[in-house]
Order: sequence, then structure tokens, then C-alpha cells
Amino acid sequence: MSEERVGFFTDTSVCIGCKACEVACKEWNALPEDGLSLTGMSYDNTQALGASTWRHVAFIEQPAPQGRTRLPLLDGESGTAGESAPGSDMRWLMSSDVCKHCTHAACLDVCPTGSLFRTEFGTVVVQEDICNGCGYCVPACPYGVIEQRPTDGRVFKCTMCYDRLGAGQEPACAKACPTDSIQFGPLDELRERAALRVDELHGAGVAGAHLYGHDPEDGVGGDGAFFLLLDRPEVYGLPPDPVVTTRDLPAMWKHAGGAALALLGGVAASFAMAGRRQR
Repeated sequence: MSEERVGFFTDTSVCIGCKACEVACKEWNALPEDGLSLTGMSYDNTQALGASTWRHVAFIEQPAPQGRTRLPLLDGESGTAGESAPGSDMRWLMSSDVCKHCTHAACLDVCPTGSLFRTEFGTVVVQEDICNGCGYCVPACPYGVIEQRPTDGRVFKCTMCYDRLGAGQEPACAKACPTDSIQFGPLDELRERAALRVDELHGAGVAGAHLYGHDPEDGVGGDGAFFLLLDRPEVYGLPPDPVVTTRDLPAMWKHAGGAALALLGGVAASFAMAGRRQR
């Protein structure tokens, strides 16, 4: 990588669920409309990440914890994200999900055409004109981010606005976020900022605040898009301990090679024995 690695830090404690990031992403990347149908279980009308939804704001309704939790915004004022309404025993958790741009990206490992590549900014991008629609990357992603578009079978996902990065601009979603829930910048700097934010929330009594995907020692080598969560990852539809799905490939090829050599040895021995019997 010739450039400093950049990424997203999404602070869900200040997300208000406005979906401005979804709209900005669709507008900038000219993504098609994808149904906007309600599930009957949520007010969320985009439901999940997909080939035509590269940013997805999840609406999570759950019983509120005991007591009223007031969350400080980034400027030190008290906020309402993740807080229960007066007289209500429910609370809303909002979170804008996106491709994680993993350090160890399984989608890159399995792509047979080179359609998926890592950019000079450390992000992972799909080249639409090279994708052959094989779909190998879909099950390889530990987060279930990548999806094939039904109309042509090719895969699509967040590019972190690669074209904007090349022009020195921040991604459209971060630019549109009114609360700075989505923050963009150098990844190391974002990690430091996120750690300070967690300490701030803990000091305000929000004991459940924690970071997800920030650790370079985790199963995917750390994410280029990581999150501050107020509950367990499973609540947000995220795997609790993601692991790069291709981590065992070298060992598997080694065992496969050993098995193939053993098979060839057995075949050779059989021919040798047959030759001796004929004599």
C-alpha cells in the first residue's frame, strides 16, 4: 500500500437512524432501488446489506435496561441514542453496518479472476467488469456482506468510495452523517479516538459500551470498518468472534497434496506388483 490505511469508525451511541448514509451511498454510487419493503418486525425498510445496499442502518428494538441511560454526544452534551423514551420499557439501538474491509479478507483469497483487489488505501474493492459471477466470495465472507445481484449474477459491495478517496474526499456516507456516527480517517487515528470514546461512555455510566472489529489480533486481523456497540455483537447481527474462512487453506492443501502422493504411490506399487506377477 502506497497510502496510509484508512477506514470507518462507527459510533452507534450517536446514531439516530436517519439513514442519510444509505441515501448518500445510493446516490453517489448509482445503486438501484432494492424494494424498500417492511418485514413486519421492524421499521427498517432495507433489512440487510446486499448487492444494492452497501450501507444498512439497523433498527434494533429491545427491552430497556434498568434505569435511564443518558449517552453523551461527542461534543459533551447529553444525547438520546440508545435511550428509552419516558414512560417506555423499550429502547432503540441504531447501527449503520457496512463491509468491514478485513485485514485478512477471505473474499480476496477465493476470487479466481482478480476481480476483488486491495487498494492503495487498504480497502477491498470489486471490479465489476472482471467479476464472472462465480459467487465463491459470497460464502467466504465471515460477515455475510457480499451478495450477487439477481439480474446478472455479479457481486457488489461497499468500495469505501474508492473514486472519492482518489480525489482526496471522504466517503459519501461519512460526509452525509449528521451526528458524526460514521467517522472516516487514518485507521490508527480512528482506533485511538474510539478508545477515548469508550472511556468517556464508561465514565458516564454506560458499562456496556465496547469496540468491535478494532483488534489487529482478532480472527480477521482487524477490520477496516469497526464499531462502538452498546450490546453484544449478536444483537446487531454481527458474529461474536469472526474468523477468516480461508485460514485453514494452506494446511488443507498440504494434506491434500500428501493424500495425492500417497495415492500415486499406491497406484505405482499396484502396477509394480502386477508386472512381477506377469513375469
